[in-house]
Amino acid sequence: MRENNIVFFDGVCGLCNSFIDFLIRRNGGGKLMFSPLQGATAKRLISSEYIETMETVVFVRRNKTYVKSTAVLKILMQLGGPWRLLFIFFAVPVFVRNYLYKAISNKRYDWFGKRENCRLPSPEERHWFLP
Repeated sequence: MRENNIVFFDGVCGLCNSFIDFLIRRNGGGKLMFSPLQGATAKRLISSEYIETMETVVFVRRNKTYVKSTAVLKILMQLGGPWRLLFIFFAVPVFVRNYLYKAISNKRYDWFGKRENCRLPSPEERHWFLP
């Protein structure tokens, strides 16, 4: 299970860290694990292309890799409950969803800031984080 449902994120991005905080608050069943793109787990499990560019959240579920808007939708659907209703956004063509994703991604440091160091999980969060 520890290598399924992993959310890889830019550990210094303010928006990415806010998204992770949002997910942690709703990760009641512990369905999701988290790892920074800058970490050892990312180097071991995902393409170096995603690590080098830091342009997308990456979601690994059952050994399949999702990126950009598809990753975000798949991640949110893992939360269950009303979040599952977001499947309707899969009806929007992927090029449209990814265009919007890229527009936000390109401005995320300007709008949400950039940290000096990667996010460190609190003691209560540590069991959901991989190096």
